[in-house]
Amino acid sequence: MNTLLKSHKRTIAVHSINKFAFSVPDVAIASNFYRSFGLDVREENDRIDIYTFGHQHCWGTVYKGGDRKKLQYISYGIYAEDEPEFKEKINKLGIGISGHVMGGSEGIWFSNPDGVATQLLIAPKISPSKKTTPDSALPPELGKGAAPSRSKVHKVQPRYLSHVLLFTPDVLRMVEFFNNVLGLKVADYSADIIAFTYTPHGSDHHLVALAKSNGPGLHHTSWDVGSLNDVGVGSEQMRNAGSKKGWGVGRHVIGSNYFYYVEDPWGSFAEYSFDIDYVPAGFEWPAADHVPEDSLYVWGPQLPENFISNTEIV
Repeated sequence: MNTLLKSHKRTIAVHSINKFAFSVPDVAIASNFYRSFGLDVREENDRIDIYTFGHQHCWGTVYKGGDRKKLQYISYGIYAEDEPEFKEKINKLGIGISGHVMGGSEGIWFSNPDGVATQLLIAPKISPSKKTTPDSALPPELGKGAAPSRSKVHKVQPRYLSHVLLFTPDVLRMVEFFNNVLGLKVADYSADIIAFTYTPHGSDHHLVALAKSNGPGLHHTSWDVGSLNDVGVGSEQMRNAGSKKGWGVGRHVIGSNYFYYVEDPWGSFAEYSFDIDYVPAGFEWPAADHVPEDSLYVWGPQLPENFISNTEIV
C-alpha cells in the first residue's frame, strides 16, 4: 500500500477531464435520459454530445455502436507547455496509438493498462479552480413557507462534470499509472478496492475514481448541482421521467458530497452531487486508507445490490 502514499514530485499533470465517451445500442434512449437529467443534449448523426446549460464545453459524447454499453475512451486536458514531456513518457512506455475510430487522431493517444484508449489534448482547464459555491437563494417572505409548490419546482440543470468513476481489474496498478504518467495524485482509498485521484492543478476531491471489477468500464459520471435541494429535486425529476431506480439521497464520507445516483438504461449511473470537498492547486491532500464499511456513505438508504456491477463485461 505504500505506493499509494508516495508523493509525486513532478508538477506535470493533466488538469481536467476533457471528455468521456462511450457507445450504446440506441442513441435515442441516451438522448432522452440525459435530457431528463437536465443536461443540454445535442444530436450529431449517430451520436449525442453532452453539455451543461450556459457552458460552451462538451463534457461527453455517446456514440451508437454494439449490443451493450461500452466505454470507448477518456480524454484529458493538458497545458501546451507540458505536451513534449507527455509525448516522451508515452514513447518510452511504448503504449502510443494512432488515434481512435470514434475520437479521431488529434492530440496524444495511448492505451492505458486496461486497454482503454486515452487522449491527452491541449485544452483550457475546465475542472474548477476553486471550491464551487451553492446557488444563491432569497430568504422567504415573512408569512410564506420556504418550500415552493410542487407544481412550481424548477428543473434541475447540473453546472459541470465533477468526476467519473472507472472500473479496473487492478486498482493499485492503475493508481501507479495515473501517478507516473498522468500526474494525478491519490486523495483517499480503501485497500485495493477503490481509490480517488485529483489533479495537482486544482480540482474537486476526485477527478477520477477507480473501483475494482473484472474488467474496465464506466461506472458513473458525476454532475455538480447548486444545492442539497437540487439533489432531492433531481431524484424526483428522474423518477417522474421513468428512471425509478437509483441510490440516495445520502452523503458520502470520501469527498463529503451529498448525492443521488440515477441508474441509467445500461445499468450504470449518473450522479447529482452537491458540496464535494476541494483540493486547491499545489495542496497535497493527506491520503488515507479507509476501512470498507467507513468509506462509502455517512447516511442514506441501503446500497442497491447492483450498484457496483460492471455491465460492460461480456
